[in-house]
Amino acid sequence: MATSRAPLRFVEAVSATVAQSAKSGFFFDYDGTIAPIMRDPGAVFPVAGAVERLRALTKLVGRVAIVSARPAAFLCDRFSGAPQVRLFGLYGLQTVVDGHVRTDAEAQRWAPVVRRLIEDAARDLPGEILVEDKALMVALHYRAAPSLRGAVERWSSRKAAELGLREQHGRMVVELKPPLERDKGTTIARETETLACAWYFGDDLSDARAFDALRGREARDPAFMGVRVAVANGETGDELARVADFTVDSPEHTPTLLDQVISAFPGTRAGSYSG
Repeated sequence: MATSRAPLRFVEAVSATVAQSAKSGFFFDYDGTIAPIMRDPGAVFPVAGAVERLRALTKLVGRVAIVSARPAAFLCDRFSGAPQVRLFGLYGLQTVVDGHVRTDAEAQRWAPVVRRLIEDAARDLPGEILVEDKALMVALHYRAAPSLRGAVERWSSRKAAELGLREQHGRMVVELKPPLERDKGTTIARETETLACAWYFGDDLSDARAFDALRGREARDPAFMGVRVAVANGETGDELARVADFTVDSPEHTPTLLDQVISAFPGTRAGSYSG
C-alpha cells in the first residue's frame, strides 16, 4: 500500500526513535539480515556484534524482536545472550514466552500433513536438494543446485495443491507451510499496534509483507513512522531495496547501522554494549 510520505532521511528516523523511545520498536529477519546465508542452515550464527546491539536496543526502546522462518527453538539458542529480545519463529506460528515455545494450536494440527510431505520430498526430490524439517513447515533448499529450481518449484506447487498447503518463495528456497493467515506482515501488524515508530530489517521476498504492514499502518495513522531497511543481496535483486527507506550492503554491516542509532541516545556511545 503506497503512501504519500516524502523520502525519509536517516537523521529524521533516528530523531523520531529517540524522542519516542518507549513507543519505538526494532524488528529483524534472521538469515541474510543479521546472519549470513549458508548452505547448511544449522551452521548459521548471528554476525559479529549483532546480539550485543540487539541487547543494547532492549534497554533503549520499547520492543526488539526477531521475526523469522526459523523454528523458535533455534532462535532461543542463537539469542540466549539477549533474553529481552522477543522471538517469533515460523513466521509467527511460534512465539517464545518466558523461555518456553508456544505453537499456534491451529498450525499444530497440520503437523501430520507436513510429516508426510517431508517423507515425500526425501523420496521424490534429487539428493542435491536439502529438505529442511521445521516440524510445521518444510524448506526445500536448492542453493547447492540452482539449475534444479524449476523442478523444485513444480514439485512444490503440485504438493501444495494436493495437501492444501501454502508456498513461500525465498532466496534459493521454497517453503511449504499451513494455509493460515500468518506471515511476517501479520506478525508485524500485530506487534506494532501500540507503537509510534517501528523499524523492520529484512532481505528476502517474505520481508516485503512486513514492509507492507508498516505502510498500511502509516496510511491509517499519519502519526506513525515505519522505517524499512533492506539488506542487499544478489539473489533477490533490488526488489526489496526499491521499496525500502534505507539499505545496508550485507548482514555484516547491520551492526554498523545500529551503532548509529544507539549512539544517538543520550548517555550511550558506539561499542559500549557489555552487560
